[in-house]
Formats: sequence, C-alpha cells, structure tokens
Amino acid sequence: MPRTINHPALQPLKEKFGNVKFLVGEFRDMITVVVPREHIVAVCTFLRDDPTLQYDMLGELNGVDYLNYPGARHRFGVNYGLVSTPKNNRLWLKVFLDPSQYTSPGNDVRDEDAIEKGHPGLKLDSVTGVWPGPQWPGREGYDMFGIIFLRHPDLLRILTWNGYGSYPLRKDYPRRGIGERENYKIVTREGA
Repeated sequence: MPRTINHPALQPLKEKFGNVKFLVGEFRDMITVVVPREHIVAVCTFLRDDPTLQYDMLGELNGVDYLNYPGARHRFGVNYGLVSTPKNNRLWLKVFLDPSQYTSPGNDVRDEDAIEKGHPGLKLDSVTGVWPGPQWPGREGYDMFGIIFLRHPDLLRILTWNGYGSYPLRKDYPRRGIGERENYKIVTREGA
C-alpha cells in the first residue's frame, strides 16, 4: 500500500505554485521534488525566502545522464541539494532536460557561443542569483555534461579547455576518448 510522503516544504510549495505540476519521490528518507525547468528559479527563491522553510544553502548541484538507464524517460537530470540550517532540513530538487539535437562528440560549440548556439533542450536558468554556491558546480555541469546555465556569471569550462569538442561525462562519450591522448602535442625541451 502506498504511503503518503510528508515533508515540511511540500504543502507550502503546493499552495504557492498551485498551477505547477510537481512530482515527489522518496528514497532512503530523502525527499526529491521534480520541478519543471521554467520554474526552478522561482521555486528556489521561494524555498529560500519563506520564513517557515529557510533553505539558506545549496549544498550540492550535480548532473546525471540517463542514457540507456532502465525506465528513464528523460536524458539528463540536474539535482539540487538544499539545506535549511535554521530548521535542520534537507530537500532535493530535480530538473529533467532533453536535448533536441545529437549529443555525441564533435557536435559541440565553443564556450563563447554556447548560450546562443548550444542545445536548446539543455538550457536551464542558473540559481546563482538565489545562492552564490552554484557558480563552480554550474561550470562543472556545463563542462562535463554540456548543460547550459543561463544567466550564470562565468559559464566557462573548468576541467577541459575551450573548444574541447565534447562533454566527457555523457554516456555517449567513447570510453577511449576522442583522440585527446593520441593527438596531444608533445613539447620537447628543444622546442619549448
């Protein structure tokens, strides 16, 4: 018999966003609310500012590629781990993204063109205006998955270089790479 999921944030979210369809799940006593991508900033702002909730910290931001995952209906997910330090509560938010173009290596753009020419299905508003913490994790999500965080103050690659040509944590990225090791320019002592 299914049981009712209880969490202090669920009822205020339903009341504030009555026209938004949220999905709620529970795993190991952690509650996850699936938020439509166009509402993520408004939901995060509400959770931060509501005096009964006070989610004052974004503890974690990460991406997931669900390619070939059993039963998955979406390609990518972005997870937000929220913490209310005054209330000692945690809440997970999740946004699903689906690319509208081919995602394998070689079909990607340079950093300066990502917002204009990047995959429309992988664009998501950044929550850096709500909490300062997601600046570096947002850059990592962009660099590793190709998730484009709109209105991010410094959306540049953080682990690979501009023009790398792919996103290494995507499941369609080849295990042996795309020739980075084979085509790496070796600088000798004489040529330096």
